[in-house]
Amino acid sequence: MDLRRYTRHYAIQDNRLAVLSYFGTFAVYFLTLYLAISSAENWYVLVLAGVVFAFASVRLYVLQHDTGHHSLFETRLQNELAGHLLSPFTFAPFEVMKQNHNLHHANIGNLDHRETGEIHTMTLQEWQEAGFWQRLYYRLYRNPAIFVPLGAAFTYFVRYRWPKNSVRFGALGVILHNIAILCMLWALYHVAGGQGLLIWLGFSFLGGMIGVFLVYLQHNFEDTYWDRRPDLQPAEAALQGSSCLDFGWFFDFAVANITLHDIHHFNARIPSYRLRQCHYNLPAEIALRRIKFGEALGALSLKLWDEDKKRLVPFPE
Repeated sequence: MDLRRYTRHYAIQDNRLAVLSYFGTFAVYFLTLYLAISSAENWYVLVLAGVVFAFASVRLYVLQHDTGHHSLFETRLQNELAGHLLSPFTFAPFEVMKQNHNLHHANIGNLDHRETGEIHTMTLQEWQEAGFWQRLYYRLYRNPAIFVPLGAAFTYFVRYRWPKNSVRFGALGVILHNIAILCMLWALYHVAGGQGLLIWLGFSFLGGMIGVFLVYLQHNFEDTYWDRRPDLQPAEAALQGSSCLDFGWFFDFAVANITLHDIHHFNARIPSYRLRQCHYNLPAEIALRRIKFGEALGALSLKLWDEDKKRLVPFPE
């Protein structure tokens, strides 16, 4: 079976589905934020609405990611406008993040270009040759109790204020993006006060932690793929080096199917609302591996790429 030809059948944009996904997610985002703020005295309503708000935040980020691939709406202009509109809510400046993410796709699985990945991975040999301070830094960096909360806080609230390659891909856009965020926060403060701003911040932080957890699992699991040119196989890197997280239909829906990352890397033109159908309609002979929640948690203990065993392994004893 020609997998390229198969996935092209799903790489079809439909503005009706795109509008439903896009504006429907915005509706949930604003409604749950309103419920959380207006029900601040009722902790159970606050928590429930806040958790849904956090997932809606993740979903908006994934939809912006789709617009960067021009895969959500039918035309380039529609995707570009939608992506820029999403930027203040995702805290990710659209143009620079789009270009950085394209570099990530172009170098997936390439050990010589790990700088384009979201989370750095050392090889076992590099670990063995590293000094004390480099090892200590990497241990702290890859500790999930650190990189999930601190990584979320640093990435979304600090690093994205001036992402890498900002000068190269559009410094003015980043500056305008940051001004838009300040205006949004000013408006929220004047409507909902300091308490409303803190509720937004707290559950946005939760959404950031969910996002960091998913980003880690997208390429960090035992039998992922890394290699060096000329042996690097791009198609294998896309499919084997990216995960399919099988946490159930509802979780997939809540995060706009970013869990189906293998098919996405193989064909980034497939819109998020067709990814699940594309993956689960694959014939049995080429069915791709799926990672359940237990294995996903276990993957958090894997830290180093062993080039001899072609496996992600824990730190040596």
